[in-house]
Amino acid sequence: MDYNNSENKGENKLHKKWWFWIVVALVLMSLINNRSEKRAIIEESNTLSQQEITEIINESKDLLANSDKKLYSVVKVIDGDTISVNIDGRVETLRLIGINTPETVDPRKPVECFGKEASDKAKELLTGKKVYLEADNTQGERDKYSRLLRYVWLEDGTFFNKKMISDGYAYEYTYDTIYKYQTEFKQAEIEARTTKKGLWADNVCDQTKIQTSTQAIINQPTDTSKINCSSNTYNCPNFKTQKEAQQVFDSCGGVKNDIHKLDSDKDGIVCESLP
Repeated sequence: MDYNNSENKGENKLHKKWWFWIVVALVLMSLINNRSEKRAIIEESNTLSQQEITEIINESKDLLANSDKKLYSVVKVIDGDTISVNIDGRVETLRLIGINTPETVDPRKPVECFGKEASDKAKELLTGKKVYLEADNTQGERDKYSRLLRYVWLEDGTFFNKKMISDGYAYEYTYDTIYKYQTEFKQAEIEARTTKKGLWADNVCDQTKIQTSTQAIINQPTDTSKINCSSNTYNCPNFKTQKEAQQVFDSCGGVKNDIHKLDSDKDGIVCESLP
């Protein structure tokens, strides 16, 4: 028997086993390290997402919303809470959600304190401008006068509805149901009152600013054949209800023959301030 050869073979097998286990150990260490690194990355990602998830989601929503925004030209500022806007070639009258300004255009009422200032402020901010519009499904699409119900945003991001309240030109106004920005608007009014802005300033409502209207309201004939459509006979103060005024307007030819100048904003709905 060749003991030398046997010993050499035994040593070679031993060496092979030794190197094998070293390789195995190295592979295991590598796998463990990779797994640890991956776990650390995942944990770090989770930590970051928990801290920033709200901001990221809000930014994503804003980007999505902005991508669908469309600008519309303001055609006319009727008063502080009512405007006309050109929507794809059609002029629509908008009643702004969540605000109410002192009256200036209702022929049945005197011009209310700070009404002119509110109207002038709205004209300053909106005349000749383009705006973004936002609907609110809690309020419906239109009011009883067929005016679109909307929030209005200026191109620079100014929230017009809220600004009118914040600057003291409007009251917070909940018509019937809670709307999207109600809490925000109520807080804006509280701050305006506290800081005495606009109509909340001391002694701002001096009686000399109040103008009265003495035009009498007369009954409108129910017989449409007696309606005069050849000359300017009737004005909004001559009617008790909007329905009566609309009857005269439609009987005389509507927008094609508004001889009585009842449809000031040319939207087909007359004397919108009447009940």
